[in-house]
Amino acid sequence: MANEDRIIAVYMMANRKQGALYTGVTSHLVQRVWQHREGIFGGFTQKHGCKMLVWYELHDEISTAIAREKSLKSYRRKNKINLITERNPHWKDLWFEITGQGLSSPASPAHAGVSCGWLRVLTAGGPGLRRGYGLWDRDHSSPR
Repeated sequence: MANEDRIIAVYMMANRKQGALYTGVTSHLVQRVWQHREGIFGGFTQKHGCKMLVWYELHDEISTAIAREKSLKSYRRKNKINLITERNPHWKDLWFEITGQGLSSPASPAHAGVSCGWLRVLTAGGPGLRRGYGLWDRDHSSPR
């Protein structure tokens, strides 16, 4: 059964512009980035404060995403920075892009039908625009 909330991606998190970098792969981009931002799991991202999503690449299959992640992990730091800067020159946090937060005012048509607790995910993927919606508990402890 396909789950529209699942977005297979390779991604990079940072603690600041040209700071510490973490490269990862996931089958649920929004959930995984949220976990990094909230410090849910210990490890590199929590230790170094990597809470900014600065780069991501969508994939149709987890196997190709894993292969790409392994390839990126072998890159020199300079090449990773170049990859990020090419698509995100100001190193803005892309969390707001993948969730649709901060793109327009709540009264705008872009937010019509989106109530508190819903995260809107707008990602360019494959041949067209892919949309998915994820419902989060009110206390934001975990996605349902």
